[in-house]
Amino acid sequence: MPSTMALSSSPPSLSIASTVRLGLFQGSLGFLAVIFAGMLNRVMISELGFPGLLVGGALAFEQFVAPSRILFGQLSDARPLAGRHRTPYIWLGAALFCGLAVLVVPVIFRLAAARELGDGAAITLGTVLMCALFAAYGLAVSMATTPYLALVIDRTQERERPRAVGIIWCMLTVGIVVGAVVISRSLKGLDGVTDPLVLEAVLSRFMVRAALAVMGLTLLATWGVEPAAPASTKAVGGGTSPARDDAITMPQAWRLITSSRQVAVFFLFVVLFTLALFIQDPILESYGADVFAMPIAATASLNAFWGVGTLLGLVLAGWWIVPRLGKYATARLGCQLILASMLLLILSGLVGEVPLLQAVLLLFGLASGIGTNSTLCLMLDLTLPEAAGTFVGVWGLAQAFSRATAKLIGGGLLDLGRAIIPGQGPFIPYALVLGTAALIALAALRVLVALNVHCFRDDTTRQLTQVLTTELG
Repeated sequence: MPSTMALSSSPPSLSIASTVRLGLFQGSLGFLAVIFAGMLNRVMISELGFPGLLVGGALAFEQFVAPSRILFGQLSDARPLAGRHRTPYIWLGAALFCGLAVLVVPVIFRLAAARELGDGAAITLGTVLMCALFAAYGLAVSMATTPYLALVIDRTQERERPRAVGIIWCMLTVGIVVGAVVISRSLKGLDGVTDPLVLEAVLSRFMVRAALAVMGLTLLATWGVEPAAPASTKAVGGGTSPARDDAITMPQAWRLITSSRQVAVFFLFVVLFTLALFIQDPILESYGADVFAMPIAATASLNAFWGVGTLLGLVLAGWWIVPRLGKYATARLGCQLILASMLLLILSGLVGEVPLLQAVLLLFGLASGIGTNSTLCLMLDLTLPEAAGTFVGVWGLAQAFSRATAKLIGGGLLDLGRAIIPGQGPFIPYALVLGTAALIALAALRVLVALNVHCFRDDTTRQLTQVLTTELG
């Protein structure tokens, strides 16, 4: 059997400062998420008058390309660039999605101009171009984020991953908060402005500055983290790039993925967990407005309660709960708390008290942080070092698929509730959405019972041995 390269041996521990620096990349992704899901979403619907279905459909194309995560993960496993397996893919992906982010603004405003003129051909072309641009943006994000998670696996030991995951995902939440503040202050002069020429000029300048900042943070976060891959006597695909001693092909990687039933079990768990977490996302602020009669500013602040709870949950899980209870028990606790939070959100709607709603959202954020940390830790454990990028791509596909589905299901269930129970007030349709989330959390708990990390490792290690033995001939 070929000797195993340094990445599959025990990596050196990352200091807290190094982990925080590595988390700057996640923070920059959170910043961009606020721009796309918040600022641009608002501008397209409110200022430019785009149909909500068009906006939601275009944004969903970022998630529809999620299967590419498996390909990019496998490429980073098997084909190093400039002597490194992860960092070049992260940099290339970041450069691409930063450039595409800058292009989004003029494309949106060209489509708005075509809609204003009623030019059918230009509208069709603009719509296709916008959807293609968001799809390309999603591909670039997949190219960067999948090797990034694999890099986290490469550079951390199993015992320190709960802490590392907690810090890195805290940085994601911090990036979202910072993004919201920066957008609010930078674009304050646009309040009440509807002139497309003024909007495009200001937003274009803002997007250029944001893209440069994100690219700078990406370089700062990852520079020097990954050691150079050792040279090998064989080249990948006949080229000159050095290959990992244990590099495997895509068909071999697929045999690894399908070698254990535990892969399917955990994939289903990730889908259900993520659905339970995000089904409420498209209806939460409307719930506060319709059921609690909260004004716009007050409903916007609901995300702050959830965000604070999430930060606390991530920190508590990474530093205290997972080391004491273990990852499996913590994942179960997270699902139980999400289930309880959904039921309490329904109860708060019956009571109609805003302070109770805010307290429940704080609890829900805590549940989100605890569940997310433990699920990510399980995700990293259910990964072979020899195919880390490929497995991370599979888990990333499960998350992306379920987040996109959650947006559709949440809004669809609300519309369904309003259609089948008309004239009964706003509460029941929202209770239908929250009740469904509770049932999905219960299903996630049932699936978690069947998860066995040791069985996964036995199955995949056995298959890996067969793959490498076959390769030796």
